[in-house]
Amino acid sequence: MKSLYDVIKRPVLTEKTTVQKDSNNKITFEVDRRANKIEIKQAVEKVFKVKVADVQTMMVSGKVKRVGRFSGKRPDWKKAVVSLKAGEQIPFLEGA
Repeated sequence: MKSLYDVIKRPVLTEKTTVQKDSNNKITFEVDRRANKIEIKQAVEKVFKVKVADVQTMMVSGKVKRVGRFSGKRPDWKKAVVSLKAGEQIPFLEGA
């Protein structure tokens, strides 16, 4: 079994995710590409000590970038939008 900290890589902090956090109580994380919804839910509940209502996942394709005549591709990654139950919040994201 994977460690809880291997499943959750980092929070995704953008304008859109900040609005989702404030209005719908949804937090977005970058997660391991092989993790499923059940593993993501268990990891978030144990690491942050909150109750999770729902998890939505999506694969994000890496962009093709150019530097001069050389082109490369950023890696593909998996994103999880975690809906927290009413009254729950993750304190370290409150200042963001």
